[in-house]
Amino acid sequence: MPLFSDRKSAAPDHMPPPSLPLLALELRAPWEFGAVLPAWPVLQRAPLGDGHTVIVFPGLTAGDATTLPLRRYLESRNYNTLGWGQGLNLGPRDGVLENAKAQLQQAVDASGNKVSLVGWSLGGIYARELAKEMPDLVRCVVTLGTPFAGPHTSTNAWRIYQFASGRSIERETENYNLPEAPPVPTTSIYSRTDGVVAWRGSIQAPADHNPHTENIEVVASHFGIGLNPSAWWAVADRLGQPHGPGVVWQPFRRPQLPGLHLVYPNPHR
Repeated sequence: MPLFSDRKSAAPDHMPPPSLPLLALELRAPWEFGAVLPAWPVLQRAPLGDGHTVIVFPGLTAGDATTLPLRRYLESRNYNTLGWGQGLNLGPRDGVLENAKAQLQQAVDASGNKVSLVGWSLGGIYARELAKEMPDLVRCVVTLGTPFAGPHTSTNAWRIYQFASGRSIERETENYNLPEAPPVPTTSIYSRTDGVVAWRGSIQAPADHNPHTENIEVVASHFGIGLNPSAWWAVADRLGQPHGPGVVWQPFRRPQLPGLHLVYPNPHR
């Protein structure tokens, strides 16, 4: 069975990439990480986890070092976290997807429980597609700034992808159904001020066969969304949902702690 669906993508034909001013705003990423320290007392009030394993996939040309801060935070909320363990993410080269599948199976075998998958940008594509192929092993999927719902030209990074992977992104995605959500609870965290990925390319529509899909907007850059305190809270909140027979999945609700609800724009505006 192929890792990616063989049905043609339903992504719109035209979706422009973020503007140059938004791309320039990516320079604010270090400030987002700098906000973690003053936000730490509030972040520690996010729901505690039940100790299950979470695998975190890095973005394009990034490695496990970039996801270490997020993983350390999730460990403070009582999760067992793993990096993807394959060095820099240079696209789905030979063996990459097979290794990701093997890691997922090993993590489930070691814990005896389903595993949650978190992916930043391109890493979110891996998380979604792994969950489509191996849904019985996956508890939930959370993506950060992942471009699954638009054409490859809707990002400012597609040429970097082709250079890094040595593959034609158009040829590689033409038979994939990336917009289709996995058959497990799936959350897309996105930002309208993302300077790399067109934010509409990270919006998943509810599907009849999987109503457990949602989108959470934060105010973040693309390079900083995985280091952003509001994104961290949302990840912890989604991972912390009860799981098991008879448990009803609940969509994200903006926290009502003083000031915190302000960092999540009103989804109905």
